[in-house]
Amino acid sequence: MNKSLILISGIFIALCISSCYYDVEDELYPNTGNCDTLNITYSQTVAPIVSSNCKICHSASMAQGNVVIDTYAAIKIYADNGKLLGSLNHDSGYEPMPKNQNKLSDCNIKKISIWINQGAPNN
Repeated sequence: MNKSLILISGIFIALCISSCYYDVEDELYPNTGNCDTLNITYSQTVAPIVSSNCKICHSASMAQGNVVIDTYAAIKIYADNGKLLGSLNHDSGYEPMPKNQNKLSDCNIKKISIWINQGAPNN
């Protein structure tokens, strides 16, 4: 077998094996149907989503865009005025969040939407 063909085959196989190393399941398979929307609460559902996706830019210490959503009272304002869901959905007229990134997973947006539709309770 030709040495260059062997080398090219080896490089191709190495690229195929390493190309999936940093893949995120939610980004690869956003509509897997495994979205648990029962018992949506602020403390158990919404706060962890916000903590892992929003607080890096919107905590009291960062406050990018003068938006702080690191507490229930702070995020409730944006939940009630429609800006939270408008931004997460990347709706026209709202600043798309996370900024310069893809939308949150459909499941996470659905959970936040359910929480808001329930009156955004602090539980």
